Amino acid sequence: MGDDVEQRVREAMRAVDRRTFLPPDQHRFAGADQPLPIGHHATCSQPSTVARMLTLLDARPGHRVLDVGSGSGWTTAILARLVAPGGEVRGVELEPALVETGRANLAAAGVPAGIAPAVPGELGLPRHAPFDRILVSAEARRLPRALVDQLTDGGRMVIPVRGDLVVADLTGGELTTRAFGTYRFVPLRDST
Repeated sequence: MGDDVEQRVREAMRAVDRRTFLPPDQHRFAGADQPLPIGHHATCSQPSTVARMLTLLDARPGHRVLDVGSGSGWTTAILARLVAPGGEVRGVELEPALVETGRANLAAAGVPAGIAPAVPGELGLPRHAPFDRILVSAEARRLPRALVDQLTDGGRMVIPVRGDLVVADLTGGELTTRAFGTYRFVPLRDST
């Protein structure tokens, strides 16, 4: 990961006010480098963790990106900046109330991205695949094949797996994975 990726991520995160994506009782903590509760047993992830994940993801202008576990919409909004111009970001969220909250937050921030409710029995948004990049903000027990199958050739997914932050690259039909440190996330659940 080059300095240019880190710089682009820093600029995108500065441009998207975290406060807009938090409940009013959490506004005063918006600048804190910690996860913050957004209701429904979900959190708005710690900014340093988001920066690390987005740097590893390396979303670029023109990419199609899937944001799994979009929550308040904050990472969805940052991703939208990273893939502009010409890119597309689709969020997917399991908790119906957070789908509505995330959509409202994106609209309030003027971000051209959407959040869809998770479909029962599905992980991700297979009907909209393939994606160049997939960001997963919930911890899986193992690398989900259903999400790997939604990557384009040359695509990348960043996902916490059993405590490790994993980067999975699909190249020529071959999947390679690398782990980058230990992180804690809420568990990844499907919508069954």
